[in-house]
Amino acid sequence: MKLSEKIQQLRKEKGLSQEELAEICKVSRQSISKWEADIALPETDRLLLLANTFQVSLDVLLKDELVVNGVKKTGTCGLNAINDAESGIYEGIIIKESLDRDEILDAVSMNKVEIWNAGGDPKYWTAIYFTSSRPDFPELLSGALSGGTDGGEAWFADFKSGNMKYIVFNGLVLRYEIGNLPDKERVCRECEKRGVAKEQMNWPE
Repeated sequence: MKLSEKIQQLRKEKGLSQEELAEICKVSRQSISKWEADIALPETDRLLLLANTFQVSLDVLLKDELVVNGVKKTGTCGLNAINDAESGIYEGIIIKESLDRDEILDAVSMNKVEIWNAGGDPKYWTAIYFTSSRPDFPELLSGALSGGTDGGEAWFADFKSGNMKYIVFNGLVLRYEIGNLPDKERVCRECEKRGVAKEQMNWPE
């Protein structure tokens, strides 16, 4: 079930009109209509309000295959969630706001969702901790990432598979073996060319 369908179903289950939900979310009724028609997506702060209002978790709202019938899937959420992650070839974090195409979420197992205060525009980022067993996941994610920038820096995602680290941009997949310093420096130079600040390259290995 898509996010648009979930919003409509949960709104009706709560007995709310589009106008009433719009007032809660501090948006226009037309915005609610667009969300439910799958024309536009709610921003992160609005997703928080929706999850609060409907009393469901963010992963229930965001992931298509999770049901909404009053059920919260919270078994894998919490501080130790990453330790209980489903096994997969790849593991890391995706920032939802960096995506042009949300279908990539169908290719991952979502293990934890956090809201980060980015202090900019948008104010909040949605961090999705994931694993994926898709062999072509780096290429899939590369096609789903926004090609735009935020504050002059290109959107990218970093994750790993075994001893290999992946840094993925829109249309570009970079990789290096963890511990191979010359290889990592080559990847970092490519990142610098795309406007990534040095402090943004302190990704975990």
